[in-house]
Amino acid sequence: MALAHVASSTSRSNLLRPISAIVSPNLRRQLSTDDTRTLTIETSVPFTSHQCESPSRSVDTTPSELLSFFRDMATMRRMEIAADSLYKAKLIRGFCHLYDGQEAVAVGMESAITKKDSIITAYRDHCTFLGRGGTLLQVFSELMGRIDGCSKGKGGSMHFYKKDSGFYGGHGIVGAQVPLGCGLAFAQKYKKDGTVTFALYGDGAANQGQLFEALNISALWDLPAILVCENNHYGMGTAEWRAAKSPAYYKRGDYVPGLKVDGMDALAVKQACKFAKEHALKNGPIILEMDTYRYHGHSMSDPGSTYRTRDEISGVRQERDPIERVRKLILSHDLATEKELKDTEKEVRKLVDDAIAQAKESPMPEPHELFTNVYAKGYGVEAFGADRKEVRAVLP
Repeated sequence: MALAHVASSTSRSNLLRPISAIVSPNLRRQLSTDDTRTLTIETSVPFTSHQCESPSRSVDTTPSELLSFFRDMATMRRMEIAADSLYKAKLIRGFCHLYDGQEAVAVGMESAITKKDSIITAYRDHCTFLGRGGTLLQVFSELMGRIDGCSKGKGGSMHFYKKDSGFYGGHGIVGAQVPLGCGLAFAQKYKKDGTVTFALYGDGAANQGQLFEALNISALWDLPAILVCENNHYGMGTAEWRAAKSPAYYKRGDYVPGLKVDGMDALAVKQACKFAKEHALKNGPIILEMDTYRYHGHSMSDPGSTYRTRDEISGVRQERDPIERVRKLILSHDLATEKELKDTEKEVRKLVDDAIAQAKESPMPEPHELFTNVYAKGYGVEAFGADRKEVRAVLP
């Protein structure tokens, strides 16, 4: 993967490409060299395991991977900050849950698996979609309800989707994506295709009954399901200790192994996801608890500062920010200069701005689209007449 390139005037074809396919001129020097070194870096926080061995803290990486981590996380961060501004300008309506602070989970997980593996998540889904190969134009078009969006402007913030890359969506019902993810894992085992499903949920959803029902049958059938609790420590305005008697979410499976991971360290996430995939294919389900943090509130209607202090938020930014961690690694291994990284961030900002401008030009869906994608193909309902009150059903 390479760093995002922004020309002086970003073309539409560039905006239609995933960020991993676009090369930044200011870091092409590093990426085009014959530097094939394997760098071994130790995670700053040890893994904590439940009923399984812990993976090694020594993680193998490459200069190209670290540079791609920086680029991808910087793009995700800028995208979410821009979404905040668009929401406040009322260009994004409805619900909007931002992911800034949690980017290491998305990029670390993606680096350990392939697009044949499946991911399903809740409504904090923008960055996961981008990591699966989605484009900024698709993101902003969907957020603003335009037809160039990944769900043709009809899903909005909570319902991103990219089946061709194994991303089975953001889901608005708390915890409901977990049994769906276990269903995906059942299909994978049935087909014997050697792939796994990552079912992501938050600490707020960790107490859902359906989660334990799905985990039970996954364990009975040894399904290749990896349940990932993105523990950002706050549900909808509620601290984890107020909602859970036992906030050690990696142990919640009881009879199912679990692993607690530093979710602010992209390399630790990569190592844990690689370990989990190998485990799930051999032994069945495993739980990963990603110890992460969200900088925004639960959603855009939540200021995020009434149930926690601003000092707490700034403290996490200063000490654990995932982008700054990768920046320090890149600089300490002389993979790029401070100026080159700053230039990349400027380029990312330009790429995001151009994607927003293009998304604003995308038209809204036609009114008749209200009646499409409701039923399976061939089972739709169409409305007719001047007042659109005459309904005609198409049945088998």
